[in-house]
Amino acid sequence: MKIYTKTGDKGQTSLIGGTRVPKFHLRIECYGTVDELNSYIGLIQCQDIDPHAQQVLKEVQDRLFTIGASLAADPEKSKMKIPDLNLADISLLEQEMDKMNEILPELKHFVLPGGDTVVSYCHIARCICRRAERLTVNLAVGSFVDDKVTIYLNRLSDYLFVLARKLGFDKKTDESIWLPRL
Repeated sequence: MKIYTKTGDKGQTSLIGGTRVPKFHLRIECYGTVDELNSYIGLIQCQDIDPHAQQVLKEVQDRLFTIGASLAADPEKSKMKIPDLNLADISLLEQEMDKMNEILPELKHFVLPGGDTVVSYCHIARCICRRAERLTVNLAVGSFVDDKVTIYLNRLSDYLFVLARKLGFDKKTDESIWLPRL
């Protein structure tokens, strides 16, 4: 099987369902950004971090593939069965944040991204996740998007922030707090 098809050489691609759209179409931007996010999650997941966090991130990667498939499908024409995103997927992120927050120091200031490589990776992923969320909310204005997709992306960006703090805490890295110059 060849990986290249040449069908996109003129700047068009197909959604699930067969609809051809330009590669700059908002739906393509959405699932492309989710794919970018998934790559960063993979980068975090393969770092020297606690095995439980690695397992949660592996599940997140699976959910991001589900979201990507959902966003890649033409809601008008696709007959393909797409895996479902469940409320339990969102609850998992909330439960994981609650567990991490139980041991983290209280947040009293804004935190500057950085201090450690894996912490920085989490912040980059958080920013990409926010962009994916913004694009998906924009797509939902004119086309069907499952509400759970935007909720999951919103919660995932929060999870990545808390994970950044937790991984820094585990490595005994001081948080760099923002103290505004007045």
